[in-house]
Amino acid sequence: MQQKLRVAIQGLEGCYHEMAAREYFKDCEVEVVPCKSFQSEFDTMAADPRVLGVIAIENTIAGNLLGNHELLRQSQRQVIGEQRLHISHVLCCVPGQSMEDIVEVNSHPIALLQCEVFLQSQLPKAKIVEMADTAGSAKIIKDNRLMGHAAICSEYAANLYGMQILARAIETNKRNFTRFLILQDKYSMLIETNRMQVNKSSIEFCVKHTQGSLTKVLTILSFYDMNLTKIQSMPIIGREWEYRFFVDMTFTDYMAYRNALDAIMPFTTDFMILGEYTENLMEIDV
Repeated sequence: MQQKLRVAIQGLEGCYHEMAAREYFKDCEVEVVPCKSFQSEFDTMAADPRVLGVIAIENTIAGNLLGNHELLRQSQRQVIGEQRLHISHVLCCVPGQSMEDIVEVNSHPIALLQCEVFLQSQLPKAKIVEMADTAGSAKIIKDNRLMGHAAICSEYAANLYGMQILARAIETNKRNFTRFLILQDKYSMLIETNRMQVNKSSIEFCVKHTQGSLTKVLTILSFYDMNLTKIQSMPIIGREWEYRFFVDMTFTDYMAYRNALDAIMPFTTDFMILGEYTENLMEIDV
């Protein structure tokens, strides 16, 4: 694809969402549209159907981003792809300083948690301050020349904002990966999915409030050789003890997959296909 794409991301330039967007659309010219929150990102996409979106949906350490499941369900967006990204953090500061000069560390709370062991061992006396964004933390420190302050962010963000890197790969668990979903308007043909390459689907549904309903659904999916890669339940507000299920599955036979969906329909309510796309596999080398 040789075209310029506008892609909404949560966070400022240099954040992991931008890295995921540029990796997925590496054959295109990409203009990122920074958004302060996931809600504002969906609002931005709703205001212009031509704007694509990239949202984090799960992390191997922090787990699922439950709010994003619901934002996706309520939107007019469909999943057209996914991107898995290895998350590796650096500690950076305004140039000309050393580790001994750092008295405060700023970053997103999840990034701070992921680097807790490093912070406790290398900067035990530093003040830890939670910020809205990893890349934004670096930008604020650089723009205001906050001496003695350091940010935890990606190496890409540190280089983008001209920061000095004090330490690399400071996350406690090196097997830190985030899966991002690529979204476009349901009625847009900007990015066309190659049906011959489709081997993954994201669906959501409720089950009828009868004994064994969920078991029947899962049994049917197993009968049709659907490989469930994720199943996530969320309570339905206003309907006590009832749940909505978000399921990801992979398959090798598209027709068998469609037959499986037809077969579970009688046992579900509020059924929705969130997207059919190609599974993103990555070499894990950490």
